[in-house]
Amino acid sequence: MQRRSFLKAGSMAALATVVARASSAATTAPRIAYGGIAIECSTYGHIRTRYDEFTITRGDALNAMPRFAVLKERYPDVPFMGTIVATAVPGGPVAREAYDKIKGEFLDRLKALLPLDGLYLPMHGAMTVDGLDDAEADWYEAARKVVGPKCLMAASYDLHGNTSKRIIDALDMLSAYRTAPHVDQKETMFRACDMLVKCLKENIRPTLEWATIPVLMPGERSSTSWEPAKRLWAQLPELNKTPGVMDVSMLVGYVWADQSRSAASVVVTGTNPANEEKVAKNLAQQYWDARKEFAFGDPVCPLDECIDKAMKSDVHPLVLADSGDNPTGGGNGDQATVLEALLKAGAKDVVFGGIADKPATDACYAAGVGKTIPLSIGATLDPIASKPVRVEATVKALLQNVDPAKREAAVQIQGVTLILSAYRRPYHEIVDFTKLGIDPHAAKIVVVKSGYLEPQIKQLAKANLMALTDGAINQDIVHLPKNKNRPPTYPFVDDLTYAPKVYISARSPKHA
Repeated sequence: MQRRSFLKAGSMAALATVVARASSAATTAPRIAYGGIAIECSTYGHIRTRYDEFTITRGDALNAMPRFAVLKERYPDVPFMGTIVATAVPGGPVAREAYDKIKGEFLDRLKALLPLDGLYLPMHGAMTVDGLDDAEADWYEAARKVVGPKCLMAASYDLHGNTSKRIIDALDMLSAYRTAPHVDQKETMFRACDMLVKCLKENIRPTLEWATIPVLMPGERSSTSWEPAKRLWAQLPELNKTPGVMDVSMLVGYVWADQSRSAASVVVTGTNPANEEKVAKNLAQQYWDARKEFAFGDPVCPLDECIDKAMKSDVHPLVLADSGDNPTGGGNGDQATVLEALLKAGAKDVVFGGIADKPATDACYAAGVGKTIPLSIGATLDPIASKPVRVEATVKALLQNVDPAKREAAVQIQGVTLILSAYRRPYHEIVDFTKLGIDPHAAKIVVVKSGYLEPQIKQLAKANLMALTDGAINQDIVHLPKNKNRPPTYPFVDDLTYAPKVYISARSPKHA
């Protein structure tokens, strides 16, 4: 009797231990790391993006950034562990040594966090690296080798990212911005991370499906603020409710990269391959059918015509966009073509933000406020693409208490108040002007290196014009230099025929 009681008690204890272990395993939070690299690279300029041009945040510092701090608020029971996130102002291709250095640190930090259940990759999707045909795919494949085949990988993308078979085969899920101008970065990150957390908690192996579309448009002709992009992207929230569909993304692609993967695309993540395929085919066909509708949503004209219209306008401030040299799209930011044209036309009451020219900026600091000095402005980063303008300029303001590499100066050149910077950067927020004592609201003409206007500048503008200027992101895309790698694509080839074909990721359970 005692033996039976002992055996029974032992069996119950063993059973309790098993149950406890199973319960503990079921409630253990998944281990998720995150990190990535994001830049948009034009292959039509002559500059390279170097290591010191990246803003790099590492480890615990990532969790303190407003961009990523919200992950803890949204997923309090799932720790997201930061590795490295590197971002840079769009520009020329990334120098190989810079990419290798950043990737090497990312992989080392990833290894230190093993084992991992999930990996979130905040990316852009339009990076070019010297010597690599598909830089993002290289990043994902390297990460996959570290985390192993069981780890789920989710990426978030810019609307202007390019996709490829290699990318789809390396990832498990992807979500892209749905707005241009981009005002849904946080929502896109949440969609990607929601999928990742759900799949890990519920032991789901999702299927990623992809349809490429041989169409390339600049963002200035495909903004979601106007048709046809407005109606195309408006469908996505409802399509996300399709049974077995977790996320639907449609990407414009990046037109200023001569790459084999440059094209529009549809990417669908889910658990019902048949429904995913149906959604992908339908959207891809809609996009193709609408290809000839894509047009500039803002008034456009050649530079001299734009300046003439701006000078005669009774409405101000009128914002004039220098579209070909826009640093947020991959332009150099150092071209003085518009400045030269404004001075030649005798334009008055103009505020210009800005031109990247470190020698000219440093000369202003050496001279001091109030001094009038000769300056050579422009073409310091890419002397092949443009030429400098030589002027007499009066120093009006200098940004104080900044690193010499981040200096900015305001100068007066005849009727133009120009901001010079020691580095490539956009002037797309009001504070970019007011911190130097400039009120853009009081100007007759405000010039920015931009395509479609970012929200604050759009609000500032009582009227606006986009000048079709030359540069690394020339809007006259059909006359871009001859390409070596881009496949036949509309509008470069007008008589293409197309029928959507959907590719299923090699990591799909279908292939397991």
